[in-house]
Amino acid sequence: MTKAFPSIARRLKNIGIKLLKMGTFLITRFIENWKRYFLGDTVDVRPSPSNDIRPSLGGPVLSLGGGGPDVDDAIQWMINQVRGNSNSNNKVNVVVIRTSGNHDYNRLIYAMKGVNFVETLVVSSRQEANKSEIFEKVRNADVVFFAGGDQCQYIRNWKDTKLETAVKSVYLKGGGVGGTSAGAMIQSDCVYDACASSEKGIETRDALEDPYRDITFTYNFFNWSNLKGTIVDTHFDRRERMGRIMTFIARQIKDGVSSSVLGIAVSESTSVLVDKNGLVKVMGRGAAYFVLGNHQPEVCEPRKPLTFSNYKIWKVRSGDTFNLKNRPTSGYYLRSVKRGRIDSNPY
Repeated sequence: MTKAFPSIARRLKNIGIKLLKMGTFLITRFIENWKRYFLGDTVDVRPSPSNDIRPSLGGPVLSLGGGGPDVDDAIQWMINQVRGNSNSNNKVNVVVIRTSGNHDYNRLIYAMKGVNFVETLVVSSRQEANKSEIFEKVRNADVVFFAGGDQCQYIRNWKDTKLETAVKSVYLKGGGVGGTSAGAMIQSDCVYDACASSEKGIETRDALEDPYRDITFTYNFFNWSNLKGTIVDTHFDRRERMGRIMTFIARQIKDGVSSSVLGIAVSESTSVLVDKNGLVKVMGRGAAYFVLGNHQPEVCEPRKPLTFSNYKIWKVRSGDTFNLKNRPTSGYYLRSVKRGRIDSNPY
């Protein structure tokens, strides 16, 4: 009998170790899952108890960032528009959405004027995007901001989910929706989704040489009223994407999606701000380009270089405006693509 006691002790010890490991595993999984939904400083970033009665919102407004360093003033503009004006006493609740990354936007946005609290939600699957908890958090926000990332993942994980419905409800109640890079591209009526190409996507040279190779689009995502008939592109000047957006426009017309398409091309460190009346203001270091195709391309076929004459291009510099609902009839210049080559400098 005395020999049995060490054996029993060893077994109990092993069981204890296994239970400890299991407990540690479960705690770790709990923390990991929670971090996927909420990231931020729960001490510095918290809702105000006085926020039970919400004021009417001044939007809907949009902020489309071109990637690179964010234009902080553009995010502040969106917040102020939703509050009513820059001197309003109203405060708004902001939710940042992404599929990966951290809560680096929280402190930046929380420091802005008129922000009640900011929360980052890392929503990396359709299962998560359909969670009631996520739906409620987004639906109760006044401003939603999409971080940069991979628009293909955004569409695969978020389209036709409760998350999408919640974001639409924010817009419809007069809130603000913004984003940068891929987070801006998913706002347009037609989205270049990059799902058939590499993570970097198709660039100008390949797009002009073959308008159909590895180029796919997504439709009926957000459908914002002031972005009907548009396609947004970002990182525009740095990556020289004029030929790319020209190709995207030609495809929509050739494929019968629309007879007229307006490209909204945003440079890095630049934002296109759209107020509730469809009036655009450009803010930041660079320019935005509004590229209009309104007739059938001469040649837009698989394995053939693009030919499309007389795109109308408006270059709108920082501080200047453009009206999406009543497009200007002057101030543009013309550029054409012939056998896959732009006829002269399009910038």
